[in-house]
Order: sequence, then C-alpha cells, then structure tokens
Amino acid sequence: MKAFTYERADTPAAAAAALAAKPGAKLIAGGTNLLDLMKLQIETPTHLVDINRLGLDRIEAQPDGGLRIGALVRNTDLAADTRVRRDYAVLSRALLAGASGQLRNKATTAGNLLQRTRCPYFYDTTKPCNKRNPGAGCAALQGFNRNLAIMATSEQCIATHPSDMAVAMRLLDAKVETVQASGATRTIPIADFHKLPGSTPHIETALARDEVITSVTLPAPLGGRHIYRKVRDRASYAFALISVAAVVQPDGRGRYAFGGLAHKPWRVEAAESNRDAKSIADAVLSGARTTSQNAFKTTLVARTLASVINEARA
Repeated sequence: MKAFTYERADTPAAAAAALAAKPGAKLIAGGTNLLDLMKLQIETPTHLVDINRLGLDRIEAQPDGGLRIGALVRNTDLAADTRVRRDYAVLSRALLAGASGQLRNKATTAGNLLQRTRCPYFYDTTKPCNKRNPGAGCAALQGFNRNLAIMATSEQCIATHPSDMAVAMRLLDAKVETVQASGATRTIPIADFHKLPGSTPHIETALARDEVITSVTLPAPLGGRHIYRKVRDRASYAFALISVAAVVQPDGRGRYAFGGLAHKPWRVEAAESNRDAKSIADAVLSGARTTSQNAFKTTLVARTLASVINEARA
C-alpha cells in the first residue's frame, strides 16, 4: 500500500472541498472495497478524506410517504429497518443477498452504489484493462468472461456492476442526493447515476470530481409482492451471475430490474407492459451481445424471471 495523507471532514461540503483541493483524494467510510483496491495498488489515493463523522447515518420518513436514507447508513441497519422491511422488502432482501454479515456491518449506502466491478482483469494488474488504465485494452473480451456483461457492452469494456442493493434501488426509482464544494446540491435519478461503458469505461457514475453523496431517497411504497432472486455459483461470498428484483401487483402488472447483465443495474420499463415472462425477457434482452462463455445468461434470465413471476402470482 502506498503512502497517503489523511483528514476527517466535518461537513459534506468540506469533504467535497477536500476532493476539489487534492486531485488524488478519495473518500473513505466503511472501506470495504477501497482498502482492498489500495492493497492491490489498483486505487492509489494520495489523500483520504474520512466522512464517518458527517452524521449521514439516519433513515428518515418523508412527507410524500417515502424515505430518505443517509449516505452512511450501514447495509445491516438499512436491511433491518422496520419501514424498509415492511414497505421496501425487495431492498431489504437485496441487501441481505450481498456480501456477508461482517461486510454489511461496515458497508454504507453510498459506498455500495460506488463499488467497483469485480471483473477479474480489473483486479489483475498484469493484464490490460480500460477501466483501470484507459486506452490499455480489454483482456476480458477474449479471456474468461463467463460472469461478465451481455447488455450495452462496448469494445472497450464488458464489466458488470456488482451491487445487489443498486438493482433494488433502480427498481424502486430511487434518487441520489449530492453536494459539491460550492455548497450546491442536486438530485440524480438512479437510472442516470451509473454510466454505460461506451468509450470511457473508467467514468462509472454521473458524479463530478468534487461531489459527495449525502443521501438516497425512495418514493412512496409500491405495494405488491416484493422478490429478490440472486443466482450465483455458491450461496455466499459470490456475486450474481444474474439477479432479478421484482414488485408484482395482484393484477399481474410488475416492475423488474436485473443485476449481472450490464455495467449498471438493468431495467427496461417498456418491457413491463407485458405480463408473461417470455415477452418480458425478450424485451429486456433485446440487443444482447454474448460470448461463448456467457451466452447461458439469456436462458438463465428467462427461467429466473419466469420463476419469480410464478412465485409472485402464487
């Protein structure tokens, strides 16, 4: 691990100002992803800004019936919150499907959204990776890519976003609230927060360099049957081959978001006008680009979606 300097920020705007003042600065809260990347020298920040004392660790009811979730709410606390379990059960289930109990005790809401891909070539510094080193090439295209993306890929990158929580947030139409060094705030719909790879896979989110997440808001509850189904190679310590987050109403109308398919949580709202699993899956997977190793994902999506819908309507 390379040497770095350290400071504690007192306010979100001060944290954003520290990022603006030092180009090599990074925020640290739970550190469940950043510290691993620092040990491997994939991330080499020259300065760390500790944001654990900003007071962004509360879950608050909103006038519209929704919730505001502080950026520093730990995954364990969010999954266990009575309101989340009752009104946003798909989110609670997605959180509990991720990582392990120990990691969930440290991981934060904002950090979960910002975690980096688990593509093996991103982690192997002996191999070319456009996400780690723009312009180097993508070893995954001709390498081991069984677990990588089949939707909205590019010749520059076929990595997937690893978060389970983000898939549920996308389903629920969450919004990300931020502050910049100037004190200016903005709200980013979760659909626009994560970027597709295109020619710039190293640009992963819509955040500016000096922008800090302060909270995530959820709209009023949807009702209906909430399901999160994660298909993986083993029962724990494994990221999704594919995952399906669903809220299905008694009349059969549903919302569906998917993990393990793309560089961001994947949702195709136009597909949700259909009621049968095959039509939904066909619409969701339109334009899929598979490799010889991950073509099975198209069948896996269709079968998992059918199972989820059958369970929801039972």
